[in-house]
Amino acid sequence: MEFFGFTLFGGLSGGALLAVAAVIFIVGLALTIKGGDWFVDSASWFAEATGIPKFVVGATVVSFATTLPELLVSVRAAMNGSAQLAIGNAVGSVTANTTLIMGVSLVAMAGVVGRKSFALKGGLLLAAIVGLTVISLGGMLPTWSAFILWAIFLVFMVSNVIEGKNGAQNDEIISYEKKEIPSKILWFVIGTASIVFGAEFLVSSGKTIASGIGISETIIGFTVIALGTSLPEFVTTLTAIRKKESSLSVGNIVGANIIDTTLILPLCAVINGQPLPVERINLVFDFPVCIVACSLAIIPTIIFGRFKKWQGYALLAVYVLYMLLLILNEVGVVAL
Repeated sequence: MEFFGFTLFGGLSGGALLAVAAVIFIVGLALTIKGGDWFVDSASWFAEATGIPKFVVGATVVSFATTLPELLVSVRAAMNGSAQLAIGNAVGSVTANTTLIMGVSLVAMAGVVGRKSFALKGGLLLAAIVGLTVISLGGMLPTWSAFILWAIFLVFMVSNVIEGKNGAQNDEIISYEKKEIPSKILWFVIGTASIVFGAEFLVSSGKTIASGIGISETIIGFTVIALGTSLPEFVTTLTAIRKKESSLSVGNIVGANIIDTTLILPLCAVINGQPLPVERINLVFDFPVCIVACSLAIIPTIIFGRFKKWQGYALLAVYVLYMLLLILNEVGVVAL
């Protein structure tokens, strides 16, 4: 089994390896569930204690924490000269976050959003995806494009800082003692680590178990691995839904998508030192699906000033169709 690129238990095989994988799977499940509780509780407390809107906390602090595994893996791949998969991974992650995770969130708990704040951040996400598509039409993502994407990221962060300062001036700040701060920070860190390591344990052990019982690599790739890249966001969203924190959930998804496309991806291009190749399937399939998904999530919400449950169902339908076509393409039934 591989954990963060390192192989462990290589000397085991057969039933012993499956037994170890099953134990690790249970541990990973426990870590992600409990870590999600600690993570969301501490993030919610931070928002209430500072007066910063929960959508902003979700789009910044929470998003940075949940995208940390992708950042580390992408940077390591770029440093090892394997950054050619960065574009597909980034766009695929945005599509999964938007269609599956936001879809589940909206079906369970569609709610009102701050139109001005959401319009800016949603607009930045659409601009990043459309801009990335246009720049990549030549089959390459040039290194200079990193500065355009970073400019979008900078606008995103500045808007969050301004909104956070304005929010901190309202009267809805909860009272707390200074001695609470270290413990809340500690639980946030513990929650983050639990989700990150728990997700890695789940994905690695899940791959081992699936392979051990005869499930094909294609199916494993499009289920266990695909879900694994977005598992931290998924766990955070499910926990936020259970705790009635819809703003934290949506902010996390939007923020994670912006970080994926405007921070992690251009960072890979710069570290790689040369243009990143864009595959044909990215241009004719992945990018268009991503644009459609983000448009479904953002444009109606800006118009109505709130999310609608039908958006959740529509996003889930896009996810199912997207995954079905990818699997059919992989097995040669259709050609994308």
